[in-house]
Amino acid sequence: MIKKIILRDDEMPTQWYNVTPDIPGGLLPPLDPETKQPMGPEKLAAVFPMGLLEQEMSMERFIDIPEEVQNILKIWRPSPLVRAFNLEKALGTKAKIYFKNEGVSPVGSHKPNSAVPQAYYNMKEGVKRLTTETGAGQWGCALSFAAGKFGLDCKVYMVRVSYDQKPYRKSMMHTYGAEIVASPSMDTNTGRRILAENPDTPGSLGIAISEALEDASTRDDTKYALGSVLNHVILHQSIIGLEAKKQMEIAGDYPDVIIGCCGGGSNFAGLAVPYLPDYLEGKKIRFVGVEPTSCPSLTMGKLAYDFGDVAQTTPLLYMYTLGHDFIPPGIHAGGLRYHGMAPIVSALVRENIIEPVKLHQLECFKAGVLFAKTEGIIPAPETCHAIRGAIIEATRDLNDPKTILFNFSGHGLIDMGSYDKFYAGELHDYEYPAEAIAKSLANLPKI
Repeated sequence: MIKKIILRDDEMPTQWYNVTPDIPGGLLPPLDPETKQPMGPEKLAAVFPMGLLEQEMSMERFIDIPEEVQNILKIWRPSPLVRAFNLEKALGTKAKIYFKNEGVSPVGSHKPNSAVPQAYYNMKEGVKRLTTETGAGQWGCALSFAAGKFGLDCKVYMVRVSYDQKPYRKSMMHTYGAEIVASPSMDTNTGRRILAENPDTPGSLGIAISEALEDASTRDDTKYALGSVLNHVILHQSIIGLEAKKQMEIAGDYPDVIIGCCGGGSNFAGLAVPYLPDYLEGKKIRFVGVEPTSCPSLTMGKLAYDFGDVAQTTPLLYMYTLGHDFIPPGIHAGGLRYHGMAPIVSALVRENIIEPVKLHQLECFKAGVLFAKTEGIIPAPETCHAIRGAIIEATRDLNDPKTILFNFSGHGLIDMGSYDKFYAGELHDYEYPAEAIAKSLANLPKI
């Protein structure tokens, strides 16, 4: 009875998989917000290095992973594939549950899979400093780690509610050498304007992105790095699913259902998209993306062109969105508090390939506690959503011997304050009113 499957270092993928050419119906291009015409790389080069922009727009199915990037990824990759025998037993199900453990990275999540290549391509083009946003702090920690590996300075705009909730994420970023401020901040015009209008705002990823972009666009030595949503991020995260396919083959098994939590979409897509060619060839696989009921972009949002940030400085992306000025409540799964969804994930939902579901905060924390008691690993609040999704699938019919694979996107050892609040009864479920979403969607750009 094999509990976990670990690949050798020399079995780690040496190429990323680019799903873009394989998406039925394709992707609509990003638009220039001024002209409403497709946006080329020249304008985006002000904030992104050309190496990443080439990946963003590439139609090559496989792209080589640079050796310098591979060497850093091998600090923790390949990551284990684990069979959750004890969880299965506790549920009384005949389903087999596997999880890809991305919590083994230096910062405890999947985020360095993209942070390392992003820092590398910036370094190669002479960039000295990176700016970024972070919700729960996982991406901020990952980019701080990666920037340090390539000798870059890093400034992180951390969403105010998470800045207050997660002090040890700040400690981790400081340890890796980054500068962190709560967003909205007094360091940018965007931040000062929002604080003047609403000094008690909990902040949002849309606001923090605006601040980080404004910072990067005003300095010649600085570029911006985004931790999810964009095509090149999902490209980098595909290493998760590529490894999982090898490991499932060793296990002599194949997933019937693939599950991940969805905020911007990168960890779920990273596991799921390498299986898309199999699906298109006729394999029966269900892809289930789990989002919070309090920020339901896939289940209650609109598929439309929208800005990725509050200040309307990003290109217009064709995605499921709740509206760029949507401010979600301060749930503890801070990494899932984003108004939009990756265009790649959005296109696969559009094609009815991905099934989106929304879940409440409390049921997800309960699932995380059960997972910790059975499998021994305390999950991050975001990951609890994927675990709850897996439990729902495993208990739909206890006699169905289906195979479930989910992405354990990160551990929760720096999120224990959230668990304290859960045990104290201080966490609450929140369903965003439909009329509030409609109000936010009314401000979508007119295309």
